[in-house]
Amino acid sequence: MARNTTATAGHGAAPRASDVLETWNGEPVDARAVPVHEPARFNEIVLAAHRGGGRLAALFGRPDAGGGVLVTAVLADDPEGRLALLATRVADAFPSIAAELPAAQAFERELAEQWGLRPEGHPWLKPLRFEPPRRAAPDPFGRQDPRATIPGEYPFFRVEGEEVHEVAVGPVHAGIIEPGHFRFQCHGERVFHLEIVLGYQHRGVERLLRGGPDRRSMALAESIAGDTAVGHGLAYAKAVESLAGVAPTARAMSLRGIGLELERIANHVGDLGALAGDVGFLPTASYCGALRAEFLNAVAEICGNRFGRSLVCPGGVKHDLDAEAARALAARVRAAWEKTRRAASLMFESPSVRARFEGTGTVPTALAQALGMVGPAARASGVDRDVRRDHAFGIYRFSHVAVTTAENGDVLARALIRLLEAERSVEFVLDQLERLPGGPSRTAPGPLAPGALVVSMVEGWRGEIAHVAVTDAQGRLEAYKVKDPSFHNWFGLAMALRDGQISDFPLCNKSFNLSYAGHDL
Repeated sequence: MARNTTATAGHGAAPRASDVLETWNGEPVDARAVPVHEPARFNEIVLAAHRGGGRLAALFGRPDAGGGVLVTAVLADDPEGRLALLATRVADAFPSIAAELPAAQAFERELAEQWGLRPEGHPWLKPLRFEPPRRAAPDPFGRQDPRATIPGEYPFFRVEGEEVHEVAVGPVHAGIIEPGHFRFQCHGERVFHLEIVLGYQHRGVERLLRGGPDRRSMALAESIAGDTAVGHGLAYAKAVESLAGVAPTARAMSLRGIGLELERIANHVGDLGALAGDVGFLPTASYCGALRAEFLNAVAEICGNRFGRSLVCPGGVKHDLDAEAARALAARVRAAWEKTRRAASLMFESPSVRARFEGTGTVPTALAQALGMVGPAARASGVDRDVRRDHAFGIYRFSHVAVTTAENGDVLARALIRLLEAERSVEFVLDQLERLPGGPSRTAPGPLAPGALVVSMVEGWRGEIAHVAVTDAQGRLEAYKVKDPSFHNWFGLAMALRDGQISDFPLCNKSFNLSYAGHDL
């Protein structure tokens, strides 16, 4: 079990050893051992961690035994690979930290919606997914689910002035994509402000996962974001295994890593093709659009599903590869990547494409850090952050993937990061396929430990996925918190459009390629 410490809370900025409970990615702790502070002190510790180089990885509420809501924070110290937990009890209102810590703004809006709490002093308190529950006090057991609809009188930010106009896009779009509403405040072509309204894809996933594990739990986890079935499925499986005290075998860890990296490659290759399509560069758009299918089919060669469903399960994996199938899959991946590399080179060597990408949708490093951005979008802005290295799990504790960053934070940087990350993922997959460990690929997990809490983090292809699971006295899931990387990055997209051209929006949007469903849950 973990121990109390101050190390993560701002590198010594907090004075007491009992301020936080130190833990690690996938390490279960006694839920009752998480230190509980008064709201003001809670904020001091979180802000001290932020000023000391740490970050807020998760902030969520769950029922408090004494009534009200127990708000828990997960702090990450990436250079040291540590996590820290602390909590505060809130009955009605609490002081907001979003003005000083912008990365907290969406978490606090979520607390207001889910639990009816009031973050006093929040600079941007408006719906995150849907209208807050209209009740005098929160239902501590979450039985009353807020309406999953956007109210008609959404309080949009408005820019007033001569020749300032609004452009509204969505939520229904002219393509087979998920719904989301984008409201631009413009002066001619120049964008003063972009407001993104989500919530149309809310399904109540966290509520459905409570009371498990059961037969549907894994399918629910895989459906959080359909293009990240392996990433979210792995985060869920890791949480269950940790609570059950079961470690996956070496073979299972290797196969999981192969599935996770193939998911990353397929999506990055698809995005490179889509970016080319957005600027009318048809050779790369056509080739990468087709080559994405090669990597999806490689996933299907392992588990029978192109999107990786049913590959991962608590205890290991459901499907295995014999030596001949592994060699054939390696040859397929190698050949597909050689074609992808040539197709992508056509785009990056084109002066007209580079001119269109360069300087478009820039997110500076300081802003990306302040917003808590994660994944390729953050690394393209110079934020050196990757769960596979910083909070290593599974096969990544033994086989490392180099982390690539850029500095410009524009569309070109985000595209280059995708290409380089995919290349390194291909190298990892080929290495694993060539030396798969022997032994079984699955072990059966037992019952979950009662009264325990675990933070399970995975580097999905969009960035950091975090699942937090808490069990009750019977070992059932009493609370389950999901954080998709899109939760952090949607606001980054809005900032990328500031002072840009409205015609840049499709290109910027695709360079982030965020998940509506993953955000909305």
